[in-house]
Amino acid sequence: MPIPSRAALVDHLVRTRIAGDVATPRDNNLSHYRKLANGDRHYWLGLELGERWTDEQDVLAVMAERCGVVDDPEYRTGQDTIDPELTVDALERMAARLRKAVAGRERVLFATGHPGALIDVHSRTAAALRSAGCEVVRIPDGVLADEGCVVQFADVSLYERGASLWHTHSPAPMAAILDALEREGRALPDLVVADHGWAGCAAQRGIDAVGYADCNDPALFLAEAEGTLQVAVPLDDHVVDPRFYEPMIEYLLGAAELV
Repeated sequence: MPIPSRAALVDHLVRTRIAGDVATPRDNNLSHYRKLANGDRHYWLGLELGERWTDEQDVLAVMAERCGVVDDPEYRTGQDTIDPELTVDALERMAARLRKAVAGRERVLFATGHPGALIDVHSRTAAALRSAGCEVVRIPDGVLADEGCVVQFADVSLYERGASLWHTHSPAPMAAILDALEREGRALPDLVVADHGWAGCAAQRGIDAVGYADCNDPALFLAEAEGTLQVAVPLDDHVVDPRFYEPMIEYLLGAAELV
């Protein structure tokens, strides 16, 4: 697949609803912002937000700035949006961090809480970094978390339970990986490329982390605003066909000089 131009990628993101008018409804977004502000740790994605984000209007303001949701607090129901230009801007910031990883031959760990959608995004990036000389971290055996286990397919760490790969926002699987690496006396990753609580946990532990986040998952955008997370890429993190992400992958790898 050729690397799309910026304009072509923006058009593709809108047509496939990765950005633009996304599937996530406005009331769901606002509910998540409110729950985060009220201290519900499920929505903190492994980050320690303290008392800094107790006003849901402050959360909305950051989401409007960094994700492109509608900034009007009186808009309560209907369709919400992700600004595709912000998506591409964030991909370019992520690409810059990937170039730094290559220059330093860094150790990079990949993980996703969206195995049905984003595994190929992460695995393609992992393969490109390995080819460029980075070490893609192999997780220890027998890592357990949340009454399940952490497994690794195509270089991507995932949560498995009951012989199935699960969608999870939990930071516990990433914490379990990092703890297991430390117990074995192995170096922690220089960079984590992930999403959900996998990215939030790594960033909270002081590891450089970049990640993908939907418009109803505000914590990673707040972390980027505070400088805890390096990059949060706004997108719908589970569109109807995972192949829709392929032009985005090509753009990212091209911007990172990995193709």
